[in-house]
Amino acid sequence: MARPLLTATALLGSLSLIPLATQAMAAVDTDTYREFDQFLDVFNRIKSDYVDKVDDQKLIKGAIQGMLASLDPHSSYVDALDYDNLRIQTEGNYGGLGLTVQMEDGAVKVVAPQEDAPAQRAGVKSGDYITHIDGKLIYGETLDEAVALMRGKPGTKISLTLVRPGQTKPVEVTMNREVIVQKPVKWEVRGDVGYVNINTFSESTGADTRAAIMAIDKSLGHRPLGYVVDLRDNGGGLLTQAIAVSDAFLDHGEIVSQRGREKSDIERYFAKPGDDAHGLPVVVLTNPGTASASEIVAGALQDHHRALVMGERSFGKGSVQTLLPLGPQTALRLTTARYYTPSGRSVQEGGIEPDIKVPQISDPDFKSRPVFREADLRRHLINEVKADNKILEEDTKDDPRFAMTADQLKKQGIDDFQLYYALKTVARLGGPAQVAAATKPRPIPAATPTPPAK
Repeated sequence: MARPLLTATALLGSLSLIPLATQAMAAVDTDTYREFDQFLDVFNRIKSDYVDKVDDQKLIKGAIQGMLASLDPHSSYVDALDYDNLRIQTEGNYGGLGLTVQMEDGAVKVVAPQEDAPAQRAGVKSGDYITHIDGKLIYGETLDEAVALMRGKPGTKISLTLVRPGQTKPVEVTMNREVIVQKPVKWEVRGDVGYVNINTFSESTGADTRAAIMAIDKSLGHRPLGYVVDLRDNGGGLLTQAIAVSDAFLDHGEIVSQRGREKSDIERYFAKPGDDAHGLPVVVLTNPGTASASEIVAGALQDHHRALVMGERSFGKGSVQTLLPLGPQTALRLTTARYYTPSGRSVQEGGIEPDIKVPQISDPDFKSRPVFREADLRRHLINEVKADNKILEEDTKDDPRFAMTADQLKKQGIDDFQLYYALKTVARLGGPAQVAAATKPRPIPAATPTPPAK
């Protein structure tokens, strides 16, 4: 591999390692050699003249991080702590608050709070900026340092100071850490409609989705009128699980393709025979927090006309990251491809447009709530062909169907208008009685069967 050899020759200045290294370095032009020389000059100046003694490893790690950060928002250097974070995301549990956060301009920004976790119950919202943890200012610290402060022994108390866009005063919240166990899929029966809430794509999401479909059938004693699949505020996860979830609702055809730098570098993934949902109607709910793997599912079901996508335009992350090992518990998380829906469209920047745009009018702040998407991130990948989203936004903002206020909805017992509207859409196929019943949840059995692998 050229990667480690190029690193060795660049830092050690050696041109006599092995023939492969010599060939790789011969391809580097004179200007690149000058850049390496300049890098080493800066490295040595910092070591000799900086006000405090600096560790070599810290400097090199910082240089690697800066190099990757100059590419796009999703490429990064993965150290031991990051490895642990990836493990948590895909398989484990931890003591903490249940928050997904990212660094933005030196501040820790909340991407999404996990459902029914301490942070959500305390009122932390997507888009909040965390400025203090237990009274300590964290602005300017690394994301790893902030995450380490938020994690801790279950039962211990923690306070956060939040800056919320649109509010002039900071918001103070206090909560106790808990054991955060990832439950990627939850389900309910509303009337005769199955509701499947997928909040992350960890290693069991595909199997859990199929299990939820079976459990809904068993709870009803018959098949439902259809399904609502909720992907709102689902920031993504494993590509394999996005494919598995799509496959649960498809019985043929392409699910997604990923394409690298070269035109010939294309991988395609297809559905296997057998539709777990038996062709019943499906509505997929999306919003600006629906990203990456979630957009693969929404795009696949939309392109195959297998589901109506409803809600708001999704985040617009259409790139694939690959973990390239460097050593023990270190790796590059590198953007290596873009993914495309079955019709050949990229969701990068533009996201998935809903077939039926439904605003979340049960949120009293929905009109003033700040919305962040991939296109707002610095150095995001450019999509050469983007959909015109402005027309859709303007055509629907004064829709009389959505004229009710949050207070009026609350009096009717509607606290999630998008879900309410989706359930009505599916239930309408069964008649007025099903429409009325669809908004009322049924008790959920304690056990959920796990189906055989598809």
